[in-house]
Amino acid sequence: MSKSPVPGRDTVYVWVGRGAGGRPVPAGRLVRRAAAALLRRPEGDVVPGHRPGGVPLARVGPAGDPDRSAGPVEVPVSVSRTGGLVVVAVRAGGPVGVDVERLRPVPALDLARRWYDPAEVAWLAGRPGAGLARDFLRLWTAKEAVGKALGVGLRGGGPRRRMPAPDGTGKLLRRVPGVAGVRVGHPALGDELVLAVAVVGGEVEVVVVDEAQRAGHGVPAVRSASTERTSFPVVVRGS
Repeated sequence: MSKSPVPGRDTVYVWVGRGAGGRPVPAGRLVRRAAAALLRRPEGDVVPGHRPGGVPLARVGPAGDPDRSAGPVEVPVSVSRTGGLVVVAVRAGGPVGVDVERLRPVPALDLARRWYDPAEVAWLAGRPGAGLARDFLRLWTAKEAVGKALGVGLRGGGPRRRMPAPDGTGKLLRRVPGVAGVRVGHPALGDELVLAVAVVGGEVEVVVVDEAQRAGHGVPAVRSASTERTSFPVVVRGS
């Protein structure tokens, strides 16, 4: 698919970098590429930075404007890491959050009973056992992504913030119960990874660009239209 955003539609670019030899791709490089594609500016005009409090952003200065008359443009950025994988999300239309986890065996129901909203525990308990770890991680990455989009992380009971049940297709960003104007979904990113993207605001177009598939092939993208490191919890026995 084309990497170009749909004209007039709010778009999130999710840029995926897979490190080699145990060394991750620098997040700043991915931010520059994602922001340049989103804003249609040269990569050299994009400067990764942070707002007060450490929230990441990408800044494009007046040099990116042909007539040099515009002021600098700043767009929100979110970053997630797992192992050698780095994922960044960039959006011009408002706050964005992203989180990624590698699929692996986890004591899903034990963890959910300790950390999740009771409605989520009930939903997980009714899911097929073979997909329980993925379903648990979908909820977890959604909580992380929503916390980043809201600028609060998992503070203030974030793990218990109820998420919508994943639709299984990754094609929709669904409304978060009890949090006005926030949507979250799970665009596909391979069988071994669980990705969540959250936005504050209206409907968006999500474009996922995986650099592992990029070289020599243009820029393939997985598009779904919506509607740091892991802080994965552990069960502490006996507490």
